[in-house]
Amino acid sequence: MEKATFLKLLGQNIASLRLAKGWSQTDLANACDKDRQTLHKVENGQVNVSVYFLKQIAEALEIPVYQILVFK
Repeated sequence: MEKATFLKLLGQNIASLRLAKGWSQTDLANACDKDRQTLHKVENGQVNVSVYFLKQIAEALEIPVYQILVFK
């Protein structure tokens, strides 16, 4: 899988998990101590996030980190 494809799928999965919790991008960004624009870029596959940021997202969504990486 190409990097761009992976980042796009990762971002879509994060958005899906966020929406399942009923949160806006702002809600999740605030829970991760980031700004909404950063989360927007992540969800659109425009940036390669750090593992620590994935950990912050998982903790905010109250899910295990691996769940963020489970997508097709």
